[in-house]
Amino acid sequence: MGIRQYQVDAFTDRPFAGNPAAVCILETWLDDDLMQAIAAENNLSETAFCVHERARWRLRWFTPTCEVPLCGHATLATAHVLFTKMGIDVPALEFDTLGGRLVVRREGGMLAMDLPAWPARAITTPAGLEQALGATPDETLAANDYLLAVLDDAATLRRLAPDIERLATLPHWGIVVTAPGDDAYDFVSRFFAPAHGVAEDPVTGSAHCALTPYWAARTGRTRLLGLQCSTRSGEVDCELLGQRVVLRGRAVTVIEAEWRL
Repeated sequence: MGIRQYQVDAFTDRPFAGNPAAVCILETWLDDDLMQAIAAENNLSETAFCVHERARWRLRWFTPTCEVPLCGHATLATAHVLFTKMGIDVPALEFDTLGGRLVVRREGGMLAMDLPAWPARAITTPAGLEQALGATPDETLAANDYLLAVLDDAATLRRLAPDIERLATLPHWGIVVTAPGDDAYDFVSRFFAPAHGVAEDPVTGSAHCALTPYWAARTGRTRLLGLQCSTRSGEVDCELLGQRVVLRGRAVTVIEAEWRL
């Protein structure tokens, strides 16, 4: 059995930056264990599997260790593949996912994703967070299954060298660390999910479901530009629209391959 796979760098316009995702466009679903094995073999933060069902597409995402309910960069990557490699000529793609119905539209040279907004609420800083990060947050909040640790400046965030094993013991799916932006950016961020096979994610769309409403409330503006300053780094153009966020970014295909199973 041959399965075509594309590797796409998302939230960037050049290879070796942004966040790489593997994308498999299938005619019918594979067994869940096989999809998980493919994701583990890829060893990327996400592998996306997509099947056309009726008028829309069904989309699922796997880390190397588990299936996840929402993934922004792999959604961007999948839309990029459908538009540029599969010849799908429509103004917008609609995806049915565990995270609800998602829409991706073409906007000039960018792709715009319509995702849920996750407002954050203040919480008591969990025991062990400061030691794991090596920094003391000004604020600690929770949004969906993510913990947000807010630092006072971008330089501190960039210098973080967290204890990944300690982060993996915290009772949250992912740890989002953010700070006011520097240079041309409204805010900066980093994302860690070591308990689910992702030590540090290069650029995390789903984290911006929480970052967008947080920074919109803090700045008083609904359109913001964020930089996830991992080693690869990537830009996310964010807009808050009520209970939804629109995340805009670019993508580039870097590998085309075939699984032989």
